[in-house]
Amino acid sequence: MVQKTKKKLLWQLPFLAALIIGTVFIVRQQRTMPYQHNEGTVFGTYYQITYQSDKDLHEEILAELQKVDNSLSTFNKESVISKINSNRNTKLDEMFVEVFDRGKQISEDTDGAFDMTVAPLVNLWGFGFKTDTMPTKAKVDSIRKFVGYEKVSLVGKAIRKTDPRVMIDCSAIAKGYGTDVVARFLRARDVRNFMVNIGGEMVVSGNSEKRVPWNIGIEKPVDDSVTVSNDCQTILNLTDKAMATSGNYRNFYYKDGRKYAHTIDPKTGYPVQHSLLSATVIAKDCATADAYATSFMVMGMEKAKALLEKHPDLMVYFIYSDDKGNLKEWYSPSLEKKIVR
Repeated sequence: MVQKTKKKLLWQLPFLAALIIGTVFIVRQQRTMPYQHNEGTVFGTYYQITYQSDKDLHEEILAELQKVDNSLSTFNKESVISKINSNRNTKLDEMFVEVFDRGKQISEDTDGAFDMTVAPLVNLWGFGFKTDTMPTKAKVDSIRKFVGYEKVSLVGKAIRKTDPRVMIDCSAIAKGYGTDVVARFLRARDVRNFMVNIGGEMVVSGNSEKRVPWNIGIEKPVDDSVTVSNDCQTILNLTDKAMATSGNYRNFYYKDGRKYAHTIDPKTGYPVQHSLLSATVIAKDCATADAYATSFMVMGMEKAKALLEKHPDLMVYFIYSDDKGNLKEWYSPSLEKKIVR
């Protein structure tokens, strides 16, 4: 019996040796393989992509981003979404269907706080096409008649509207989705260590060049419509997660001494007025994080906290203003171990 066991062990030794040598080779290759750095502009914002690969994949990444633009950009007159908005016949692609379905689910989950039809109201308030006059109640009410996520649906392979004036705008989820698309592409190329950042929406995987999880900053929400300040409120230690932030501290304007934020409540038709200044959401995918971050900015802190009880898969970091105008923070208990400072 002992001799039989020895023979079995001797037979396994070459395989164990090969496994050890292979593991050492992979670890060594991971340590010596360079990190690529790609950056530029897309979707009207910047992108920064860092990934460990012996090949620069920038051109292929740009091709993936162009697919997103061809599907979801309202600035691309021949995109799928533009054709839908101008009531032209068009074939829906997989990207549009995926984003529309996810957006619809989150609209229902947030009781309409997330709404892909809200763009006409946003434009009315001056964040799409700048105006010099404040909207009248009559004008707001007239536009609200064709705003509402329930007024558009996916039937078979076509979009159906209850009113031809209904417009779809995926800007509150498309950047996050584009970030996911790049992350999927990198994983399909067997890239395991990367950070994809499109306009502040991020997906991180594996380790950074320092061989540790990625340190990601959350900006301090200060009134800065010209984007001069970028001080960090806190820094998170993340890996294998997606993160998105929505806030009222970049996009706003003053009229007659009053501040108007870019976040519009689809139900009222007016800019939100509450203490929440910034909502950061950490989720498994960036499209989800992006949409919920926008939703929470519409809902405000208390309603957001109530909804979070149904979503233990989401982690959040809220920055708000107290009664004296001081910055305060609230975050998910599960996020505490990820806070560096």
